[in-house]
Amino acid sequence: MLALLRQIVLVSWQSLLSIPARFSMTWISVVGTAGVVIVFVAILSIATGFKKTLNANTSTSNIIVLRAGSSSEMDSGFSGDQVTVIKSAILSANANQDVPVSAELYVVVDLEKKVTQQGANVPLRGVSGTASEIRKQFNIASGRYFEPGKRELIAGLGATAEFSGVAVGDRLTLGQDSWEVVGTFSAGQGVSESELWTDARILQSAYRRGDSYSAVYARLIEPESLNTLKNLLAEDPRVSAKVLPESEYYAQQSDTLYTFISVIGGVITLLMGLAAVFGALNTMYIAVSMRSKETATLRAMGFSNTAIVFSVLAEALLLGLIGGIIGCAVAYLIFNGVTVSTLNFASFSQIVFAFAVSPNLLVKGLMIALMISLVGGAFPALRAVRVPVAQGLRE
Repeated sequence: MLALLRQIVLVSWQSLLSIPARFSMTWISVVGTAGVVIVFVAILSIATGFKKTLNANTSTSNIIVLRAGSSSEMDSGFSGDQVTVIKSAILSANANQDVPVSAELYVVVDLEKKVTQQGANVPLRGVSGTASEIRKQFNIASGRYFEPGKRELIAGLGATAEFSGVAVGDRLTLGQDSWEVVGTFSAGQGVSESELWTDARILQSAYRRGDSYSAVYARLIEPESLNTLKNLLAEDPRVSAKVLPESEYYAQQSDTLYTFISVIGGVITLLMGLAAVFGALNTMYIAVSMRSKETATLRAMGFSNTAIVFSVLAEALLLGLIGGIIGCAVAYLIFNGVTVSTLNFASFSQIVFAFAVSPNLLVKGLMIALMISLVGGAFPALRAVRVPVAQGLRE
């Protein structure tokens, strides 16, 4: 066994030392593998960034109450009387201890993207005075908070960066009314930063929603209060509602787009990967052909077929690793942190998020590169030991 390991090391080292002499041939395989990794990491970083934004700054202590059967705030709704019932149940579930509760109205408005000048559905949220207490890490970044009872807006930092007309001091015409943007806010890079906020009562009046709301947000004192609240609302015939932890709600919101992008990315990677495999096959077949006399000599001297196979695979894996590292580095430098907006299928509104090239994604990219090189090197490695020694010495 020790002798075999020594042979593997010696032959593999000799094979790796010969790579610079074949650089003009081997770079094709490296570039092809790097291209696959760049595309894979770039596409999946969209899904990762989107999911990260929707799940950022969420808390298991925060809950969202929606109408039973609804999938998001867009198709949920409660009357003012039902909101009163829900608030009473939240108070009871928290042993009558005062907790922040915010009845909110969710609509979408049409704004223009700064870069493409295309229209986009942007969330406009009517909130009550305790909404900022429920959202963790909420801070006014510039300007001030809106005054209740006035047509004033505050815009999340993501919305301010992505859409036109929402900087402090701008005025927006929404419907028949003019609104002044009086401040911007941050919220831990969470989904709230894609939204515009205003007073819920003013929004109800502007959009003729009467005394209606989309959802109720609240913070629970104890995690056990969640089941208590669910039972209280299930037993009350005045309201048909479902209660979700904030983290679970936004995880569900991200699943559709995350799955869609992951599938598309997988298909594209597979197609490009097949092309890269053929490139690796061609490179390694040429390498084996150029070293056929050397390989036959080693076999004639008593070196095992196993050592020869491992030497070819070691070269293929090294080229794949180099291509993978280059691809990961390029993808990280170009895409990580790039801010874009896309449609959230669940709410049909724009979400501003940043591409997230995570360490886990980079590891997957390297694994794909190694898989491509392993498949591309396997068949040439077998061919290297199937050629008769006499024939190899004559070539």
